[in-house]
Amino acid sequence: MFKIDSTTNRIIPLQARKFGDLNFTERNHLQEWLANMPEALGEELLIIQKEFDGFDDTRERLDLLALDKDGNLVIIENKLDDTGRDVVWQTLKYASYCSSLSKLQIIEIYQRYLNRFHQGGDASALMCEFLGVEDTEELKLNLGNSQRLMMVAANFRKEVTSTALWLLGYGIQVQCFKTTPFSDGEQLYLNVEQIIPTPEAKEFMIGMNAKEAEEKSTEVETKNRHHLRREFWSQTLDAFQESDCSLYSNVNSSTDHWLSAGSGVSGCPFTMIFSKREVRVELWIARPDTEINKAIFDTLAVNQSQLDSKFGAEMEWLRLDDKKSSRIQFSQPFDGFNTENWPAMITWLVDHMTRFEKTMRQPLADAWRQVRVG
Repeated sequence: MFKIDSTTNRIIPLQARKFGDLNFTERNHLQEWLANMPEALGEELLIIQKEFDGFDDTRERLDLLALDKDGNLVIIENKLDDTGRDVVWQTLKYASYCSSLSKLQIIEIYQRYLNRFHQGGDASALMCEFLGVEDTEELKLNLGNSQRLMMVAANFRKEVTSTALWLLGYGIQVQCFKTTPFSDGEQLYLNVEQIIPTPEAKEFMIGMNAKEAEEKSTEVETKNRHHLRREFWSQTLDAFQESDCSLYSNVNSSTDHWLSAGSGVSGCPFTMIFSKREVRVELWIARPDTEINKAIFDTLAVNQSQLDSKFGAEMEWLRLDDKKSSRIQFSQPFDGFNTENWPAMITWLVDHMTRFEKTMRQPLADAWRQVRVG
């Protein structure tokens, strides 16, 4: 830290000091400074207790207990010139003790603090004012595992910073603040610097945590869908075994949303689709050559009305001019992920794929023969 001398247009280094050398103590000085100026920790905090010892079956005391603007409890543990090895464990213990505190208990803790240190006051009203709500009913305090950890010290041992960073990786809200006293003659100064995470890293980690949460959510959803699809196709294939359609006799269950079987023409499979919104039967015309695909489709489309009539419904004829492939399909809306709908969906697929294959197999073979000759 430097002092600016505007007269000489120079900066003058201030002397870094140790709390012990200045006869400052943790409880009477550092704790009091932060209790009366919690903004030094970089945000608005409401101190609700000092030397809190309201834990069952233990005589331990945490230095400062606060609320942040989201109603989360903030456990603040102060050390002077060295954190010691056990500060992380100590702070985690206090957080676990505080995790069970109810709204009523938190208000009572704050009321005792006001009565003892601030000549009284209405704890409920002051909390409502701090959190910007109208009355106690709207107060949301200490929800779930939302407790935050703040460790304040002049020096942090490597085992402390390493553990803090590890905890951050698992979503534990932990911060480390390095405090350094400086002197300029008889004038004393205090620098409070957040070192874990740095403000820039904090924003980055918030983004990364959100990304990881999204990825985990997506991974879980994908696994659930894979399990769902495999089970659906297994039941569907069992139903085909009991039917007159042998199209899927040699096909295994899959985690894909589609299940295909050969039509006799390479690159043109009969396919069943199972999705959240519908089930569908379709003929993919997806050979390597775009012109051949369009030619096969156009040859079939000449007889569209007759083929629709044979199938028993108007199919969707999708030439897909901007794509390599073309498709002919017929679908039915369903809430596919509701397993109660599966019997009806499977019956629909067996019935319509049976009719679809009988309608399209020979015309597809004829169209392919005609395109090859042409």
